[in-house]
Amino acid sequence: MPGDDRRPPVVALLGVGIMGRGMGRSILRAGLPLRVWNRTQGKAEALEPDGAFVAATPSEAVRGADVIVTMLADGDTVADVMTEAAPGLTAGQVWAQTSTAGVVAVRQLTELADQHGLVFVDSPVLGTRNPAEQGTLIVLAAGPDGARERVQPVFDAIGSRTLWLGEPGTASRLKLVANTWVLALTTGVAETLALAQGLGIEPEKFLEAVSGGPLDCPYLQLKASAILGKDFTPSFTVSMASKDARLIVAASRASGVRMPVAEAMQGKFARAAELGHAGEDMAAAYFASFGRGGDGG
Repeated sequence: MPGDDRRPPVVALLGVGIMGRGMGRSILRAGLPLRVWNRTQGKAEALEPDGAFVAATPSEAVRGADVIVTMLADGDTVADVMTEAAPGLTAGQVWAQTSTAGVVAVRQLTELADQHGLVFVDSPVLGTRNPAEQGTLIVLAAGPDGARERVQPVFDAIGSRTLWLGEPGTASRLKLVANTWVLALTTGVAETLALAQGLGIEPEKFLEAVSGGPLDCPYLQLKASAILGKDFTPSFTVSMASKDARLIVAASRASGVRMPVAEAMQGKFARAAELGHAGEDMAAAYFASFGRGGDGG
């Protein structure tokens, strides 16, 4: 039964994409029983050899689970899937909502949780594919004190640390702040290398110039390496970055904060998607600096 602390919590994971797959494997490595569901069932079945039970429907996945984890594309998708899961829900289950849903959606999801008697924990994560696979995400968690002990084994499995923040909504607001920085770094790297190409400067010379100094950072080297190596295997896709940029811009407008750079980033990722790079790593924002079909190389 939900809340029985004499055994490891049974976890239901709804969403087994780039992030969910790594999170699922981290949960299994921690010895927690895992039930998984994904709209494309083959993605869920990839976790079956690791010991996961693959459910045919969201309601089957959540039935009997102690902790439900959602890692889906956006707030609307989370709401739709949890509505599908309703026949299997039991009052008192903990719902850890780890997707980046935004300020408005998290309020709606909190209301949905209340309708079903679920204990809602607003818990978006910082990190991309590799941290998810390694269990080193940073969990931003906001929810009732009574949920902490019950959900912490799951957070310990997927993350290197958990930052508890207070009431639901707080974590989602902090996630948008953090993602503003991530997207700014990504677009900054992309445009810097694009300008180097445009001016006939070898991008490697720029990297050499800043190497080891205060303007250098591991993230710069990581994304520059991806761009220069033309390796856009997604850790976080252009389409997801575009979605997050929209959420950031919407939140800034609602709070009365002017963010013209964020608005430009939103356009940058949208253009990269239109050019055919939606499913590639967000470093592919680089291509938005050139004409259709051009890559600056």
